[in-house]
Amino acid sequence: MSDRPASARAFAPASVGNIGVGFDVLGHVIDGPRDVAHVRRIDTPEVRIDSIGGAVEGADRLPLAAADNTAGRALQSLRAALSLPFGFALTLEKGIPLGSGLGGSAASCVAALVAANALLDAPLSREALYPFALDGESVASGARHGDNVAPMLLGAVTLSTADRLIALDVPDWLFAVVVHPDQVLETRRSRAVLADPYALHDVVNHTTHLALFLTGLQRGDRDLIRAGLHDVLVEPRRAPLIPGFAAVKAAALAHGALGASISGGGPSVFAWFDSREAAERAAPAMRAGFTGAGIEAQAYVSPVAGPRADLLDGDAA
Repeated sequence: MSDRPASARAFAPASVGNIGVGFDVLGHVIDGPRDVAHVRRIDTPEVRIDSIGGAVEGADRLPLAAADNTAGRALQSLRAALSLPFGFALTLEKGIPLGSGLGGSAASCVAALVAANALLDAPLSREALYPFALDGESVASGARHGDNVAPMLLGAVTLSTADRLIALDVPDWLFAVVVHPDQVLETRRSRAVLADPYALHDVVNHTTHLALFLTGLQRGDRDLIRAGLHDVLVEPRRAPLIPGFAAVKAAALAHGALGASISGGGPSVFAWFDSREAAERAAPAMRAGFTGAGIEAQAYVSPVAGPRADLLDGDAA
């Protein structure tokens, strides 16, 4: 007889996918919006989504069919891999806006996995949950990339590949401003503009920036982070999809940002700063970049080393 609980609730935080220079492989979480999953262990060997709610516009239109939902698909993958004789009933509370570039689709599946993991007779490590999170994320984006789910599982900043996720060193003085405009930009549309090939010299230039950025993180070197945080591949193609982007980025740089770019697939925009004070001074000006274009926006200030997904009302699994 199992002594595991019959139900569990977990949250997953919003994230900044790509961090500009790390398309599909780098990401970090923020202390801001979050999704919450309530998972119950049920006798029938199935995954069932009972309801999806929350204050997020459009949450009631998300699919309840498990195979078509990122959280449902992740739990189906978990069940199949472990040959579980029982199933899960799931309720989602959406707190991350849809199509925001803040990892909302990833957050739902990670929150569901963390909650379901607490109900297993032998809970898995965060690393072992990763492939199931990738399965879930693929429902929304059409690709198995870990730049959102990996930092949600581990917290802070991660490097992710197809089969591993790696926590990266993050100086405690790094803070982010993330500005979410009242726009929706679907992930599939933002990926479609990247279909054409890139010139080799652009790839080399981008790789140089990535190397500088990663070295700067590892050494805690502001100058190297600033030198590396320039996206010369993805940002130029996606920026035209985001009205107000140029003004938001310019405001961030004018206020001393180490760098700024598009969060995930957009339309949210992020910037990194070398202190909380600098980030808080910049946040209103960055938000004004969108409001000046007639678009309402919300700004969040967070440590770059944001929280990982975890259980609510109980001990972390």
